[in-house]
Amino acid sequence: MLITETLLDWHSAARMTQAVCHFASEQQLAVCTWVLDRHGNPLAMQRINNTPAHCTDIARHKAATAAAFGFPTADWQQRLAEKPALLDGLSLQPGLITFGGGIPIEYNGERIGAIGVSGASEAQDIACAEAGLAALHKLS
Repeated sequence: MLITETLLDWHSAARMTQAVCHFASEQQLAVCTWVLDRHGNPLAMQRINNTPAHCTDIARHKAATAAAFGFPTADWQQRLAEKPALLDGLSLQPGLITFGGGIPIEYNGERIGAIGVSGASEAQDIACAEAGLAALHKLS
């Protein structure tokens, strides 16, 4: 049996990271953004000058978490609100991010990757990631 899948190409991923950085610059924010494929492999990364170095890894982990679980990283708090021990335990897992800024990328109902942003407030990271998603929708 063969399995086919829809893939996000590197060119679209690069356009998404550029859109994030343009949006962040307009807001005078310094962020880093990653776009990963559905398997967590990197497709594109951009970092605005003077973004704290740790934000590079955090943005990648946000994207990886969203790609792996299929929902925005901001949803973890609500999903596990009544399970603090589970939330605490998951937060200790290397590379798993449980705060906002990572969003899965879907096309025709299929998860094809994820975008992650770090460097600003949680709400601003989410807004930047959404700007990247909007850029992808303009391409389709």
